[in-house]
Amino acid sequence: MENEAPDRPRETPDEEQEPSFAEMFEAYTPGDVRDLQVGDKISARVIAVGRDAVFVDTGTKIDGVVEREELLDEEGQLACAVGDELDLFVVAVGDSEIRLSKALSGPGSLEMLEEARDAGIPVEGRVQSTCKGGFNVTIMGRRAFCPISQMDVAYIEDAETYVGQQLNFLIERVEERGRNIVVSRRRLLEAEIRKQRQAFLENLKEGDVVEGRVTRLMPYGAFVEICPGLEGMLHVSQISWSRVGKPEELLAPGQEVRVKVTGIETREESPQPRISLSLRDLTPDPWESVASRLQVGQKVRGTVTRCVDFGAFVEIEPGIEGLVHISEMSYARRVHAASDVVTEGETVSVMIKDIDTEKRRISLSIKDAEGDPWVEVPEKYGSGKTVTGIVEKKENFGLFIQLEPGVTGLMPKSKFEGFEDPAAARQLKPGDAVQVKVAELNTAERKMVLVPAGSTDEGEWKSFTAAAPQDNGVSDLGEKLRRALAGKSKQG
Repeated sequence: MENEAPDRPRETPDEEQEPSFAEMFEAYTPGDVRDLQVGDKISARVIAVGRDAVFVDTGTKIDGVVEREELLDEEGQLACAVGDELDLFVVAVGDSEIRLSKALSGPGSLEMLEEARDAGIPVEGRVQSTCKGGFNVTIMGRRAFCPISQMDVAYIEDAETYVGQQLNFLIERVEERGRNIVVSRRRLLEAEIRKQRQAFLENLKEGDVVEGRVTRLMPYGAFVEICPGLEGMLHVSQISWSRVGKPEELLAPGQEVRVKVTGIETREESPQPRISLSLRDLTPDPWESVASRLQVGQKVRGTVTRCVDFGAFVEIEPGIEGLVHISEMSYARRVHAASDVVTEGETVSVMIKDIDTEKRRISLSIKDAEGDPWVEVPEKYGSGKTVTGIVEKKENFGLFIQLEPGVTGLMPKSKFEGFEDPAAARQLKPGDAVQVKVAELNTAERKMVLVPAGSTDEGEWKSFTAAAPQDNGVSDLGEKLRRALAGKSKQG
């Protein structure tokens, strides 16, 4: 291919101060082109970029030429600019041109192969086919073997995808006068990865946001590759503001993620630092605006995340958890363990009782969300009407009978005579249905005395009282009876 020689870029006085004559004379001492040999590795500065080639200063009177295609990155963009230094190999020396390349290519002698092996010079090769244990590769007109473990740094699932590719290799062995040649591409890739990793680490700092790929999931978090060969740790607590039980709930190997660097810790025992990452910190902290969305007395739905000895934690918004203390579980029954009422993963209704944004705590109540069944007890059971209850518990002094969930009264043993068949009443057991009516009521203390539905006990209403005034649970009938009895006692 013919390439037009470029004009050297001229430096203006604004770009650099004009050197003295002595400095100019000392700087302009180009080497003899005869000093360069095919296979030599040189560091050359880019002086111009053409349409098909890149021109470099070889340190001699003749500029070097590199095929532009060789210097493209994975996205097809030129990976260098004027002024950049490139490490290149001499592949041809002419009277007017020096051909350079990132690797040796074309036919070569046995001596060139051995020199490339000893000097660690890459050679260009074409993967011809797969074979047992690896690949058949043609380099410099000769057949070579590349073990499958040396073709790439990653595990190879489909070897056929490499067939036909033009790649660079390092020569590992040259034996039997070139009849047995073993090459490796992995060593080249690892060297490039080390170079990229070092450059990446030099610029990396806490607070940076980087792109990464999930490589492994562990019970305590996920490892994310943020640069080839460089991983950071994404702890399970840093995946989301919401509680995450297992990383696989939100992440999967191979998933692309955007993460924030929260810590870089150097280690004496390892050349690589320990890098801490966060996915959570890239989203707003829900606690910062919780007061604008949630208020005390508000009824909301949430998911039970954990059951503990003293209650249950309920997530009412992503990242916002509150505690339902065991005493706030139920009006209907005494709760000994939160798991008796709720289970992890269950959706429940709760009422917000308190919000402490400084301590990031919210107190919740399930029983208040469901409502206090005793509020309507005076209206439902205060008129002396007959209702059917269920024997809840049997004691020596009487029966505890449930009128509805959360509302239980006591029928003293002395009241059994009010049944048509007192003997049968004494045989009642938990779970049996029985008709009763309320004889005494104290909503403030949540207590009631029950008698058989057919009882004619004259004193059954004498102590019928309602709740304390602040409960607003006073029955009109109960109040009238109380006043009547008080007046009667004064007359007496």
